[in-house]
Amino acid sequence: MKTFGGPAIMLDRSDINTDEIIPAKYLTENSKMALKSHMLEDLLLDGHPFDNNAPAVQAAKVVITRANFGCGSSREHAVWVFEVNNINVVIGESFARIFRQNMFNCGILAVELAPQEIDSLFKMQGNLTVSVDIAAGKLTATSDNAAQAPLTCTFDLNPYDRELVAAGGWLAYADLHY
Repeated sequence: MKTFGGPAIMLDRSDINTDEIIPAKYLTENSKMALKSHMLEDLLLDGHPFDNNAPAVQAAKVVITRANFGCGSSREHAVWVFEVNNINVVIGESFARIFRQNMFNCGILAVELAPQEIDSLFKMQGNLTVSVDIAAGKLTATSDNAAQAPLTCTFDLNPYDRELVAAGGWLAYADLHY
């Protein structure tokens, strides 16, 4: 089974839409890999452009964000750009319905946590690493700041979504079951 988790980046904003995740001008690309360098290139956080070339972003496997992540147009490209950048988990308060399902279809885990748990993650100091136990429905965030205690949260997944991500996405799931 695929391992979920790794170094995390924090996107401290609600309503990050699919145009900010991957700008529409790249929707004509004919390969997923062509999207790779454009992940979050139009995203503004606190009025500043997001630096998608920062070493922490390049190493990230996990995104931690706020509410309504992936709103806007229902394009798979917004999930594909995470896939080709090796992002395997996105943690937020809520997700746009189609975006969330596209994540599971691509084998990327969407974890919904209560607002107070998301706040606790954003209050952690230092660089975060998240480990995920899908079977137990538990994630643990640890910091490279020795004074920061780890934070463990539980989450629910329906059995079908659990099987999708465990298989590696819809195509792998279909290969196993059809």
